[in-house]
Amino acid sequence: MSKVEEKLFENRYRVDEGRPHISIISADVCEGQCTAKQCTYCCPAACYALENGKVVLTTDGCLECGTCRVICDDNFNIEWTYPRGGFGILYKFG
Repeated sequence: MSKVEEKLFENRYRVDEGRPHISIISADVCEGQCTAKQCTYCCPAACYALENGKVVLTTDGCLECGTCRVICDDNFNIEWTYPRGGFGILYKFG
């Protein structure tokens, strides 16, 4: 049986340099008001990481599932749109 990580590795991404489709609206809100930092462990692509107490976002490899915008329901601190046409994830298995 294949692991999820192995299947995710099969996907390809076309990164839209300089035009990320996700952003953290205010880093201060993440640092000061968000105690759970649930995006750092709920994102299936691990785009969010906790480094030195701050949430860091790397949009490369995003699955465009929208989990981050749903899970950030306390502070609504994620700005999320679909990538421009031709960019983003290219699913190999459908």
